[in-house]
Amino acid sequence: MTHSIKAHLYRMGQTTKFITILFAAWSLVSCTNQSDTSLAKTILLEEVKNNHTTANWYVPLSTAIEGLTVEQADWKDSIDTHSIRELLSHVVFWNEKILRAFRGDLAVDFNGDNESTFQKLDDLDWKSAVDKLDNIQTQWEEAVEKATEQQLKDGGSEIASMLSHMAYHTGQIVYIRKRNGWWQPSQGVE
Repeated sequence: MTHSIKAHLYRMGQTTKFITILFAAWSLVSCTNQSDTSLAKTILLEEVKNNHTTANWYVPLSTAIEGLTVEQADWKDSIDTHSIRELLSHVVFWNEKILRAFRGDLAVDFNGDNESTFQKLDDLDWKSAVDKLDNIQTQWEEAVEKATEQQLKDGGSEIASMLSHMAYHTGQIVYIRKRNGWWQPSQGVE
């Protein structure tokens, strides 16, 4: 079996574990019992933190992008793939859009072209883009922690989907780094 097939199967296994956890959290969110809702909040908050900064079964996005140079963030192997900066832009766009909807804020402008979300942060330098991600994820932690039972009931499954989406793109970033020799096993994935 080639290395790329083994890597793909490993990522699929990690994604399956993650989706199973999120499905369990979503199932709990749909319950009306207060203790179940509190448990759902606890699980969702833990997963928001795991995707942001806490290493658990997988590398959080903050670790996946830590220490990258601008050149590394912008590297692409072909026109048909996205750079790490583009992946970060995409995650920031969707996480911010969903956060605003969850809080009932004005929506982020979106023309319906998902491909455009991969370029939204091109006007920011790399550090500012990383800082924007950190700010949005910190806001997500606060929003889930303060969420009402009704907010969790209405938006819990969308939060779970957003977290799966974020974990998927984090895996892509780690793959790009590993492929180019920019990743050390001490960062959390061999």
